[in-house]
Amino acid sequence: MEGYAKDVELQMRHFFDSLSEKDRRRYAAVEAAKLGHGGVTYLAGLFGCHPDTIRQGRADVENLPADAAESRIRKRGAVAAMLAAQNQGSSMPFAMNFKPKLQDRR
Repeated sequence: MEGYAKDVELQMRHFFDSLSEKDRRRYAAVEAAKLGHGGVTYLAGLFGCHPDTIRQGRADVENLPADAAESRIRKRGAVAAMLAAQNQGSSMPFAMNFKPKLQDRR
């Protein structure tokens, strides 16, 4: 198995260090799968983690839910729909409920 170039390894370590523990496991598992045989050992040394951590990440990736964030990400037009729903009982038109910002006078 051939490893990555030194500059790529450095970028990978910086990225790895910026992730949460769960995302670290999953990222390392995906990278190990790309490398094939010996990838887990190589990446455990590169990232300074235990090989079992990467194996747990592999299990995490294999058992991901269909769309874990589906209920948390705003849909297109969701804000306008929410504001329209809030203003249904209002006698003022939708656009008139917004007040313009006053300019800073110095």
